[in-house]
Formats: sequence, structure tokens, C-alpha cells
Amino acid sequence: MSLPTPYLSFHGQAREAMEFYHSVFGGELTFSTYGDFGFEGGPADGIMHSTLKGDGFDLMASDTPPGMPHQEGSSISLSLAGPKADEDRLRGWFEKLCEGGKVTMPLEEQMWGDLYGACTDRYGLNWMVDIGQED
Repeated sequence: MSLPTPYLSFHGQAREAMEFYHSVFGGELTFSTYGDFGFEGGPADGIMHSTLKGDGFDLMASDTPPGMPHQEGSSISLSLAGPKADEDRLRGWFEKLCEGGKVTMPLEEQMWGDLYGACTDRYGLNWMVDIGQED
């Protein structure tokens, strides 16, 4: 299971920004587009998910999904991710983070196969939880 990871949100600039961070930090950079997953209603080349695996840290990013507002100042979330074997722990964290806050996406199976949910905690911080299919 990973430690909390910064997850940046961009308004159509995720690829450009992550390529810049890659030029600064090096590491391994991957992209998945909305088109890769058959997501309709937005640009097929928009970044649905990107990961930069750096030297001792990860940085993740996406373009704001079509239909969701991009608000300046709310362009970062914290991501908790782990394998199916850690599902109970991750679910527990998700439930506790949601207490007194707002669930923005229920923790449920997504088109890429993982369990995923998101919330804003009682202090206004955005959290994402992803439970992978494999251990």
C-alpha cells in the first residue's frame, strides 16, 4: 500500500504539466486517456490518469473530467491506493475520512476494474481511494 500521494488536477494541461515534471524529476511517466477507456463526452486525448514514478515518490494527475468544474485552488487531492488484500483497511480509511465531510464518488467498481471512491473531508481536503484488483 502506498502512502498518501499528491494527485493534481488540470484543465486540459495534464500531459504538458506531467511532461514538464518528468523533465525536472526524471523517473517513469505513464498516461491513460479518456479515449483509452471509451469515456464519452470529452476529448479522447484528455488525460484520465497519469503517474510519474520518481526517485522515492509518486505524483499523479489528470485533466478535470468532462462535466465537472475545475476550480482554482482545488487542483490537488491526496490518493490512497493498495491491492485487494488491503481492502478492509482502505475501506475503513475512506469511511472515516467521509465522516463529517462529503462523498463525491461512492467507493464502487469502476470501468477500469478497481474499486474507487472520492470524498472531501470535514476540513476541505480532497481524498481518493483506489483498491486494485490484484495483490
